[in-house]
Amino acid sequence: MKIVALFPKATEGETENNILDDQTALNLRPFLEEKGHELVVLKNGEEDLDKHLKDMDVVISAPFYPAYMTAERIEKAPNLKIAITAGVGSDHVDLEAASKHDISVVEVTDSNTVSVAEHIVMTTLILVRNYEEGHHQSEDGTWNLTKVTNHAFELQNKTIGIFGLGRIGRLVGERLKPFDVNIQHYRRSSQEDTDFSKYVDFDQLVETSDVLIITSPLTPETDNLFDYDTISRMKDGSYIVNCARGKIVNKDEIVQMVKENHIQGYGGDVWYPQPAPADHPWRKMPRNAMTIHYSGMVIEALYRIEEGVKNLLTDFFEEKPFPEKDVIVNGGQITSKSYAKNDKK
Repeated sequence: MKIVALFPKATEGETENNILDDQTALNLRPFLEEKGHELVVLKNGEEDLDKHLKDMDVVISAPFYPAYMTAERIEKAPNLKIAITAGVGSDHVDLEAASKHDISVVEVTDSNTVSVAEHIVMTTLILVRNYEEGHHQSEDGTWNLTKVTNHAFELQNKTIGIFGLGRIGRLVGERLKPFDVNIQHYRRSSQEDTDFSKYVDFDQLVETSDVLIITSPLTPETDNLFDYDTISRMKDGSYIVNCARGKIVNKDEIVQMVKENHIQGYGGDVWYPQPAPADHPWRKMPRNAMTIHYSGMVIEALYRIEEGVKNLLTDFFEEKPFPEKDVIVNGGQITSKSYAKNDKK
């Protein structure tokens, strides 16, 4: 079979630990070749993808550097049987088109949930403490204390709102609770409180949170959900942390709200498209705590991703059922509750 993979380009001198790049490729080459399969690692990003659509059987890519399998591309891939996400989050695949063409979509659930949760906690503290301004001054050789402290606060006693209390959201809540914060959450699939968080409806979450943390998957219902109308209902001086997907937030309207000082700061590691262009407005947005999309790419997570991708390929080759937790689309149906159609509120 022909397996096509898109991974980030390796950087010379920075490859001793990183296995999710176009050189090491999750150590898939020997794994696949000994089974008689062909691995093609794309060298020019998505530009090369279209060349292989007609005869590829499997496509693998990471959400940090995705191969966007649109409906148009799926139509041109008659042999495609499975799309594997090397990580968590399969919104780069048109799930409706995949189900229509009986293409399985699977991912490595839980491979990097702890990694992302830690990044969210870090980003929250960076924003609230105005770390970025203090760090810039340390680099620039300046020492303007009032400029830093004018936007520096404690986290304790703040109300933390979590939008989407799945695996990552729960880990975030458990890690933030010791900071003596009040945690509330909205989750469309249940209205239950947890031992660290209180359930509230979507409107209350938006209107009463000091820090609103987005951990929901990108679906048609959440696409552009946090637009000007939604964000304008947030508290003056509140923050948004988004390590879920960039398209959940309106790209230009969040910049406007930050510049208008309605939102005190915005941070996270997800953009749209990815990789983000050099002129993306979030790169120069005031009071931002953005990084490139690497929250789930710490070294420990990469080895879990390697193991998970190999296990999914083995199940596929041996015609065994995939673990239910890893399945997004199978048998012509979108089976994951996270991606099933539903109301956003």
